[in-house]
Amino acid sequence: FSEDRAEIHRQDGTIATMLEVTVSPEDDAEVRRVSLSNLGTRVRDIDLTSYAELVLAPHAADVAHPVFSKLFVHTEVDEHTGALLATRRRRSPDEPEVWAAHVAVVEGEVIGDLELETDRARFLGRGREIRTAIAVMDGHPLSGTVGAVLDPIFSLRRRVRLAPGATARVAFWTLVASSRAEVLDRTGVIVDIFHR
Repeated sequence: FSEDRAEIHRQDGTIATMLEVTVSPEDDAEVRRVSLSNLGTRVRDIDLTSYAELVLAPHAADVAHPVFSKLFVHTEVDEHTGALLATRRRRSPDEPEVWAAHVAVVEGEVIGDLELETDRARFLGRGREIRTAIAVMDGHPLSGTVGAVLDPIFSLRRRVRLAPGATARVAFWTLVASSRAEVLDRTGVIVDIFHR
């Protein structure tokens, strides 16, 4: 741990992983950057999948009625940036509007298309828990479900190819703003910076 970030290092066989977690001091944003290094002698293809449960309501409201709070969340995907978006339908005009976005930015060789999920039940599978989620077992693809789901999540998956000695980085950004336009603008800036 340091003043501006947390780092977690591990090694599994010939794959070294570092996770850096940073919260922006200026914006309502967090980035979790995963660096993968192939220390072996053969090419490796690796899936990286993010997962976050959504509420978008005050903590007290979620604690008092967790299932009820989640019923008002609507999700969608922005085709331009590949970002997942979520908003909580307001129950009154006085309630502030809140939007969240989740986007994955890759530095390295990407294999296949972006996969996404916003339905927790589809991610976990029947009778399963997060440690045994069907979405991360046996190459099961994410369903691409968006809309008014009963139990909303943000989940993105990218597959990277690592040549021997190569390193790839995937940054999973989560941002919050008070309007759809603002959250899309911030997401667009992040994607543009990494694709220059």
